[in-house]
Amino acid sequence: MADSVVQTQHRRLSADQSCAVHIFDADRGQTTEVYRTRNLLLEAPNWPWPDRLLLNGDGLLWTLDLDGGELLQLDTPGLPFVNNDHVPAPDGDTVYVSCYDWRIYGLSLSTGRFWPVSRPDPDRPLRHFLHGVSPDGTELAFVGVAPGPHGPWGAANIYAMNADGGDLRQLTYGDKPADGCEYSPDGDWIFFNTERFSAMPGHAQIARMRRDGSALEQLTFNSRVNWFPHLAPRGDLACYLSYPEGTRGHPENRPVELRLVRKGDWAAPETVAKIFGGQGTINVNSWSTDGRRFAFVSYPMES
Repeated sequence: MADSVVQTQHRRLSADQSCAVHIFDADRGQTTEVYRTRNLLLEAPNWPWPDRLLLNGDGLLWTLDLDGGELLQLDTPGLPFVNNDHVPAPDGDTVYVSCYDWRIYGLSLSTGRFWPVSRPDPDRPLRHFLHGVSPDGTELAFVGVAPGPHGPWGAANIYAMNADGGDLRQLTYGDKPADGCEYSPDGDWIFFNTERFSAMPGHAQIARMRRDGSALEQLTFNSRVNWFPHLAPRGDLACYLSYPEGTRGHPENRPVELRLVRKGDWAAPETVAKIFGGQGTINVNSWSTDGRRFAFVSYPMES
């Protein structure tokens, strides 16, 4: 599919579908719906402020006020259409976003000013999908998709680079896809999902590796397909998206589970929500600034 076509094909709700934004409280074990619409498909909440979420929809960025429920479009004139890979930096103003020109940009939330980060390299062409910003703000972790024998969508591996786009480094190798790379709160580890532990196509499990790509360690060992590990700021909690056995990729509109990990016990996750969703539900880190709650999106079918 040509890039010019992809740019205009944002996900849409079906005629009998709604989009609901929820918050799960890990201390109370409760889920609360905070927003619902049938007019806009929102995806991938971040929680960069105590009282507001950042989401994408229709190729744009939106803020959701958690007190009043007001949804506002973020003014970013000239920024290419964004997808659901966007992560705030620790400075409180910058968010790094992936766009449908397959590049990563930095964006000021206060001014709307943006700048290119990833650098096109004809000798090493990659499509960039941002997932992680290091705790000190100096480094980005992203999924780089290199061309394959049948077109631009080939192997998906984890890469890192400086926040200014320099010093590009490949961290995983091979044709077993990897995705959802995110730094631990102490900056020592990168957590991600990968298919490299299984011969079954699509059977992704959660793993972690050192920041330089060494010391790879598998964390989940089950028959389900596990994606997008997100660690809370304190490091004592984590959540991830779990698909039914046999799912390939991270498709939309599936019955999925959200699982909670306490105190690093990945062998005993708690299923805290069963929803209709998948793609867009929790692609990026959505933990609150106090590390006790996370936001997610479901896409229920209306009766």
